[in-house]
Amino acid sequence: MLNLHQAYISETCGPDGHPVSYRLNVPDKFNFAYDVVDRIAEVEPQRRAMFWRNVEGETHTFTFADIKRESDRCAAWLQSLGIRKGDKVMLILKRHYQFWFTIIGLHKIGAIAIPATNQLQVKDIVYRIEAADIRAVICTPEGETFTAVEQAVQSVSRDITLIMVRQARPGWLCFEDGLADAPAFQPPQGDAYPHGSDMMLLYFTSGTTGMPKMVVHDFTYPIGHIATAKYWHRVDPDGLHLTVSETGWAKSVWGKLYGQWLMEAGIYVYDFDRFSPDDMLTRLQDDRITTFCAPPTIYRFLIKEDLTRYDLSSLQHCTIAGEALNPEVYEQFLRATGLELKEGYGQTEMTLAVVTPYWLATRPGSMGRPSPAYHIQLLDDQDQPVEPGQSGEICVITGVEKVPGMFSGYHKDPQLTQSVWHDGIYHTGDLAWQDEDGYLWFVGRTDDIIKSSGYRIGPFEVESVLMEHPAVLECAVTGAPDLVRGQVVRATVVLSRDYTASDALRLELQDYVKTHTAPYKYPRILDFVEMLPKTISGKIRRVEIRASDAQ
Repeated sequence: MLNLHQAYISETCGPDGHPVSYRLNVPDKFNFAYDVVDRIAEVEPQRRAMFWRNVEGETHTFTFADIKRESDRCAAWLQSLGIRKGDKVMLILKRHYQFWFTIIGLHKIGAIAIPATNQLQVKDIVYRIEAADIRAVICTPEGETFTAVEQAVQSVSRDITLIMVRQARPGWLCFEDGLADAPAFQPPQGDAYPHGSDMMLLYFTSGTTGMPKMVVHDFTYPIGHIATAKYWHRVDPDGLHLTVSETGWAKSVWGKLYGQWLMEAGIYVYDFDRFSPDDMLTRLQDDRITTFCAPPTIYRFLIKEDLTRYDLSSLQHCTIAGEALNPEVYEQFLRATGLELKEGYGQTEMTLAVVTPYWLATRPGSMGRPSPAYHIQLLDDQDQPVEPGQSGEICVITGVEKVPGMFSGYHKDPQLTQSVWHDGIYHTGDLAWQDEDGYLWFVGRTDDIIKSSGYRIGPFEVESVLMEHPAVLECAVTGAPDLVRGQVVRATVVLSRDYTASDALRLELQDYVKTHTAPYKYPRILDFVEMLPKTISGKIRRVEIRASDAQ
């Protein structure tokens, strides 16, 4: 092993050998493609970079030498098409391995990658093309995505280069043919070479309100994910790490690219469309996954299976992020596997900001402690620190310099950037409280707080109690308008497969909340639904439920 990451992080360790603080070292001209991928390919060309599998049973193992070769070809071909530094290229590639060839190739020429989900509709694609001035789209042939792209391109007044992977199609360039015919790659020189502060990634966030924001990350961003892979995922350089995420989301580069390859670990990619708990558990078993990260929804389904039917002995470490973890999910997974779930918190705008690192004792329901990479404080409405036990907004005290791993701002929207990041403070919009030992406990979004009869109620605390009941698979708690109380607590519940909706079950769940938390928090309204409204990234859209109540 090269231990490449050691050049970019300086640790101060305590008596137990675990880091108590660290500092990230960010070179001016750091480029993940050249300084990590190509460097490993030069010294350890046969080191496994990725094991890829699809639902049809096709498999590929890619070494770092393979990734260098294919990304060079991709970079050279895109150059031949006129793609240059600063050009924006949208990637709608699901979990296809071509995503990794392409994003590394884009990094090499300084072009800007815009990962996107294949669930986008025509209007979503039009919005992204126009808002970001997209120059090219590289797309999957599966489903109706390419049709939506074609319709979107026809309605905008600019030339868009269309590239399709895995298939030749009229009106589209064939990715595989292009790479096969690519000239020798000539890395850019001089001003054409990307600088650390240049835009590298642009993400359209799938917020629960409003139009998606355009989050900009520069070429130093990958260094911020060393801690993600080293302290939280605890990747094994000779093992396989699986993060469940489609490549359209920022979580994918959190868990399927930057930190893992900086730690020289292999990533596992399973190219699937429909999630099946049995299928996922079989993959964990048969492909001998060593470290695993998934959102709470995945774990909720996994614990409903008979886990004794699967050999999960290869699993060494499991993590969870995306939404707050209900303690009951943690407890059931621990009983079934003997593995603690280590929670982490961050946003598309930054890297891992609050974390339960692998050596820290887990407190079920807590997201962990502030990462040494960020100066985290819980602030009130006047930007003053709150006392332990009091709810406050999770804020990053940045000062005048950008913290390595944080975003550069919202593209083309300085006013929006200023609204959340001003006076040396970045406001996340998330609320938490901190206990006397420094652990943070998620409360909810600032606009999710329920104010009922003078009480302030965080939806997550009610959801956590409901999740303890075996009848509840998923739930969302919101505030519904009420003439007397201002708001009342409403629970929208998806039932587990062995339960049927009834008035008796509704009363049982209401009484359960009354007896397992403060009675004033119980849901006076409780509805059963087949599924919860969610963003295309899988986050619950409480705003949609609230809008329904308002109408």
